[in-house]
Amino acid sequence: MTETGATAATEAAAAPPGATRPFAAFEWMLAWRYLRARRREAFISVIAGFSFFGIMLGVATLIIVMAVMNGFRTELLDKILGVNGHFLVQPIDGELTDYADVTARLDMVDGVVFSMPYVEGQALVSGPAGAFGALVRGVRQVDLERLPLVGGTVIAGSLENFDTGKGIAVGARLARSMGVAVGDQVTIVTPRGNATPLGVTPRVKAYPVAAVFEVGMSEYDNTLVFMPFAQAQLYFNQEGRATAIDIFVDDPDAVGEMRPTVEKAAGRPTFIVDWRQRNTTFFSALEVERNVMFLILTLIVLVAALNIISGLIMLVKDKGSDIAILRTMGATRGAIMRVFFITGAAIGTLGTLAGFLLGVVVCANIESIRQFTAWLTSTELFSPELYFLAEMPADMDNGETVTVVVMALVLCFLATLYPAWRAARLDPVEALRYE
Repeated sequence: MTETGATAATEAAAAPPGATRPFAAFEWMLAWRYLRARRREAFISVIAGFSFFGIMLGVATLIIVMAVMNGFRTELLDKILGVNGHFLVQPIDGELTDYADVTARLDMVDGVVFSMPYVEGQALVSGPAGAFGALVRGVRQVDLERLPLVGGTVIAGSLENFDTGKGIAVGARLARSMGVAVGDQVTIVTPRGNATPLGVTPRVKAYPVAAVFEVGMSEYDNTLVFMPFAQAQLYFNQEGRATAIDIFVDDPDAVGEMRPTVEKAAGRPTFIVDWRQRNTTFFSALEVERNVMFLILTLIVLVAALNIISGLIMLVKDKGSDIAILRTMGATRGAIMRVFFITGAAIGTLGTLAGFLLGVVVCANIESIRQFTAWLTSTELFSPELYFLAEMPADMDNGETVTVVVMALVLCFLATLYPAWRAARLDPVEALRYE
């Protein structure tokens, strides 16, 4: 009889058969001894180690990837809704001449933060370093300052006297591309210019750069130009009119319930689109990608759980004589099954806990890790031109994290059931015969 078998037999013989309670001390002691490496059982220990690291990496990867995708969605949503409104109100007849009255009525709706009429048009902006396409939007100074992602992100110049001056606010990436700074002249060209006997001629006009802002989303920083509202009306031949009205609300998720009230408050025929309709394709693609990534990465945890099965089956085969002696000394089938269940569950639980801690640490330092990796490999990871954002976000959702941890534990516990059942069903006579 081996030392392990003798010790277990002593524990089992100390009480009458069937008198030990489930998960008694000797069951935990046996499970712990089976987890420790011995020279003869080194290969089984290696398999257990691979299972531990596989579960740890699988859980950590799931937590990190889901956090990054949640952060990516949240940041994009904040950036998009920080510049564009939650509702877009457009005139059906194409003539929004009563924009001041409509804006005043919309501002009185419960849940509306503010409404912003604007004039918008495509144009070609050029500086000393080149010419680039841009979206020129004419807004009032009070509205521009209430946009937190514009008024609060001015890195050069100022928005003071924006309405009375003739200066423009330019995105940081666009300003760098054109080679201009605050005070420099930028030429804006639009094809919708003056009507002449020879046709419509392009309109060309130079404006000084009054401010440079950096939203942190490359699509805006590289294409957006803000112009005083009155200047934009003159430049785009929209005297006395606005292109549309953006409405910003307290709760972006309540736009469905607010739509009838907003339509009634407009007081005129309008075409209203909320932020979900304007970005439905983009955010739907993100949601599909997120779900698919969760399913794919779950396979890592599943493979690690299958390693637990193979390791425990080999352990059961190696400990056949110990199991037979324990059975003859009075250990029940349930006790044997619990011993091997504890052995496999310990690997899964420790691996899941280690993976959870690793995932939390990485998510908390994701941007520092990205910068270090980029410096180490001399490459640009998470390019703003490709991923829209200047920094890699990570937003851990408590519900998703708990789901990942519970899922990993359930898979690991299920993986231990078959080997433990095999051990409990082992015939003592047959085990001793082949020992």
